[in-house]
Amino acid sequence: MRNPSVMNKRRSCVFNVVKPSKSPRIEGKTCVQDEEGVDEEEDAQQDHPLSSSSVGDIGVIENITLKNFMSHHLLGPFSFGPNVNFIVGNNGSGKSAILTALIVGLGGKATITNRGASLKDFVKYGESAADVKVKLKNRGKEAYKIETYGDSICIEHHITSDGCRTCKIKNRSGQVISTKKEELTAILDHFNIQVDNPVSILNQEMSKQFLHSKNETDKYKFFMKATLLEQMKRDYVHIKQTKAVTRDQVERQEECLKDLRQLFLQKKERYESLSSFDDMRKTLEDLKQKMAWCLVREMESQVEQLKEQIEQEESQCKHKEKLELCQNKVIASENKLQQIEQKICRATEELDGLTEESRKLKEEIKVKSKAQKNQEVIYFRAENKLKQLNKEQCLVRERIHKINHSSGRSHEAEQTQRLKKISALRKQLEKLEAESSVLNQEIKDKQQALLKGREEYDKLSMEEKDIQMCLESKEKRKKQLTASRSNRLRRFGDHMPELLDSIDRAFAQRRFVKKPVGPIGACISLKDPSLVVAVESCLRSFMKTFCCDNYKDEKVLQELMSPYFPRGGRPQIIVCPFTDRVHRFQGRGVCHPEFPSVLDALNIENPVVTNCLIDMRSIECILIIKEKACARKVMQGSRPPRNCREAFTADGDQVYSHRYYTPENEVLVKYLGGDPEAEIRAVESEVENTKAQLSRFQLHLSSVKEDIQLMEERLRGVVMACKKNQENINKVKASISELENIEEPQTEDISSLEEEAQENEQKIESQRRNVTEAQTELKRHERLLVNINQQYKDVKNKLEHLSDEIEQLKEEQVKADGEDSTLDQTMQILTKKLTSHQENIQSMRAELSLKVEETRTLEAKAKEICSERQKINRSAKSIDAEITRLRETISTHERNHGDKEQVVREYAEAHSNYKSKSNQLRDLKKFIDRLDNIMTDRQARYKILRRSLSVRCKLYFNNFMIKLQCCGSMMFDHNNETLSISVKPPGRENDNVSDMRSLSGGERSFSTVCFLLSLWEITESPFRCLDEFDVYMDMHNRRISMDLLLELSERQQLRQFIFITPQSTSNLPRSANIKIHHLQDPERGMEEENGH
Repeated sequence: MRNPSVMNKRRSCVFNVVKPSKSPRIEGKTCVQDEEGVDEEEDAQQDHPLSSSSVGDIGVIENITLKNFMSHHLLGPFSFGPNVNFIVGNNGSGKSAILTALIVGLGGKATITNRGASLKDFVKYGESAADVKVKLKNRGKEAYKIETYGDSICIEHHITSDGCRTCKIKNRSGQVISTKKEELTAILDHFNIQVDNPVSILNQEMSKQFLHSKNETDKYKFFMKATLLEQMKRDYVHIKQTKAVTRDQVERQEECLKDLRQLFLQKKERYESLSSFDDMRKTLEDLKQKMAWCLVREMESQVEQLKEQIEQEESQCKHKEKLELCQNKVIASENKLQQIEQKICRATEELDGLTEESRKLKEEIKVKSKAQKNQEVIYFRAENKLKQLNKEQCLVRERIHKINHSSGRSHEAEQTQRLKKISALRKQLEKLEAESSVLNQEIKDKQQALLKGREEYDKLSMEEKDIQMCLESKEKRKKQLTASRSNRLRRFGDHMPELLDSIDRAFAQRRFVKKPVGPIGACISLKDPSLVVAVESCLRSFMKTFCCDNYKDEKVLQELMSPYFPRGGRPQIIVCPFTDRVHRFQGRGVCHPEFPSVLDALNIENPVVTNCLIDMRSIECILIIKEKACARKVMQGSRPPRNCREAFTADGDQVYSHRYYTPENEVLVKYLGGDPEAEIRAVESEVENTKAQLSRFQLHLSSVKEDIQLMEERLRGVVMACKKNQENINKVKASISELENIEEPQTEDISSLEEEAQENEQKIESQRRNVTEAQTELKRHERLLVNINQQYKDVKNKLEHLSDEIEQLKEEQVKADGEDSTLDQTMQILTKKLTSHQENIQSMRAELSLKVEETRTLEAKAKEICSERQKINRSAKSIDAEITRLRETISTHERNHGDKEQVVREYAEAHSNYKSKSNQLRDLKKFIDRLDNIMTDRQARYKILRRSLSVRCKLYFNNFMIKLQCCGSMMFDHNNETLSISVKPPGRENDNVSDMRSLSGGERSFSTVCFLLSLWEITESPFRCLDEFDVYMDMHNRRISMDLLLELSERQQLRQFIFITPQSTSNLPRSANIKIHHLQDPERGMEEENGH
């Protein structure tokens, strides 16, 4: 609370306690003070009830200016007098706007004014911002920062139409000193200005509520708020809450203090155990020094070792020697390979010559062999003739002998018997020849029938093969169509989807410059499905074709095709540059009004495919004519259409201007069929029909084969019979010839037979000479043939030997080539090894430089650790192991007890925390105890102050009633927080009814004014503002109230009073302390406009 006697200053005291969220203070702040401060306040209140030695020099309003505020474009500046100021004007002239602007200009909220809910409501309609300027006096000893602000402080507020407010606090010369809310609050606190206190500023709405309120509780609240006892009460409640929270925290902190004490004792124990830990640290430091110089020693050893390795590597020349040796071997291998190639060339040339010689000898062998065979024939003929002559000579000699020794009678009987035999034999011969003729005719007939049967069988076999091939083709087609149910691409081959996947992967791997397009049959479709046979007949060879942009892509595509298609059955690849536009063929393509071209019948999205078919098949020049007769008429009846090369019918017939080709077999739709299921059903039906046809053919063929076998058996039987018959005929003929030869005429002369024998001897001798000559000539031919055969054999042997030699040379060449390749690889390896050896030397030198530099660094660090070089007989590994062991021991100790510095620090922190926390708790307990005493005393003083103020208020109220010749009293009930005012007007003193509700409105307003004046007497403020206090008074009460106000102002000339009234001020006395401000009446049009 701000003590009413000393309201111009504010004291504060900060406590080290945790405070709960505090209720917002209306204006100002009340803090707990010590007992001496309370005593001083009480003494000041008793000795100086109205101490204001220099109050009139600070906080007084010098002037106020309004711009675009509420419904006024510009009001002011209004310069107020230091004592009494009246603001007079009719409704709408701006009286209340000045008071509202004063509240807003001194930082008050919009809700305090009771004229608006937000600051934006105070901006004039149609304007973007409003300005309020308030100037306060700042003089005397109690002036606020006189050296900064001077003798006046100007507070300017700028309010925008969206409710934002900015504040500028200026000094006397107009310089902006601050724009902060805190500075404005400090100024108002210093001047003891409370804009929300109705005793300081009582606006029109509050005045109406206050003057007409009949509620005793409201009057008591008004009294408490005016005297700031309400704020003091809230502060005391807040202090009690803070004290309770602090006491709870003290209890919790006492529990924490026990834990802190336990922690402190633990840290103390660990701290005391550090003394036995220093030896290990010293040993560790010594080991670190030794480790530093040991690392230097080992690094120097590594440097020396590296130098030795570099010298050894530089001294080693084995890689260079091996490389030179390998180079010599490579040169020798190349020379050997060159010699082998020269030998192969010479041997090949010699082989060519021997091959030509062998060919000539072979031809000569043929000639000689033929001559030898001819001579052999001559020889055998001569020899046979000689044998025949010898045989005839024998027969002649035998006949001569028989003639000489046979008798006449036996000869005649034998002759008769011979004739009979000859006759019988001739009859038998005729019979046999007749049978032979019949058998030969039968053989001819059976051979003719067998030939026809075989021809029929061959024809049927060919037809069976055709049907079998057709069946296999249809079954394959059925398999393709079944596979194409899930993937249409299988129509173009069983592995076509896999090939296209491989193409996609290769293209993703950037093996192709441009992705190949194909198969072409998958890239086209028909506009009219009825033309499918014609289009497939035209483009059958291009259906599985692929297009590549370049030959590199073609090579890659060939590689991709090889796993899926055999070399002879791979799809065709056409190389043509890919373009995005179709070739221009206007003037070159066929255009017929009735029949489309193949190009017109196709839907082709890819221009590459279109261009390929135009270039390779000229589809723009081929017509499709469904009817055969119509096709003949168009293509062959007269001149063919312009640019038309050929035409196809719906059955696949190919028609030229002078030719007409019909396919041997029915054209099957394989690639461009529309409905796979329908095609599968059709193909299945065809397969069944073909199987039935094949079965019938096989049965017929089997029957024909059996007939042929039967005819062959019969023919063999007849042939055998004919052979036997011919043998019998030959035997009979021989017998007849023998009997006829034996028959000699008996009258034949023996001398003729001897002559004949002699002639035969001559013939035999001549024939013998001929045989001898033929044999000699045959032997000569045989010798020549043997010689030339030997030459041919020699040449052939030479050829074989030379071929073997060439093969051997080629093997040697391959071997030498392999050796040369191996040597090349070896030389490359040795070159790499030599390069690696040299690079290794360079890297070792670089490593040496780094090691030397590292040695220097380690030596410098070692000198920093220990300036003198130490002789160490231990290895760095053992020292490091001991350091690790010590560190683990120290680490274990530190984990258990902590680092020394950490232990010391933790001990100090624990000791400090424990000590500070115990001192803090002790201080808090003392503070709480002292606060209890202070609050007990403050509560007593608060009650005394409340009683004092209420007594003073009643005294002043009674004095004002006495002046009015009325009886009045005020009754405070602090327990129930009510204030009852009883008033008895003149002439009604003896009435029992004294309630204010029995008074008239003017009398009630007058009594309330007296109550307000009583509050003014017991409170202080630099200025007091009262808005329309007399609006409900009659002239008599108004005059009395006005006199009381003027009387009070005369007693308090250093206070500033601002009265706002719509009534006339003509009856006011003339005085220099009174200043009247008359406001002009508003223009009616402006009021209406602002009303809108």
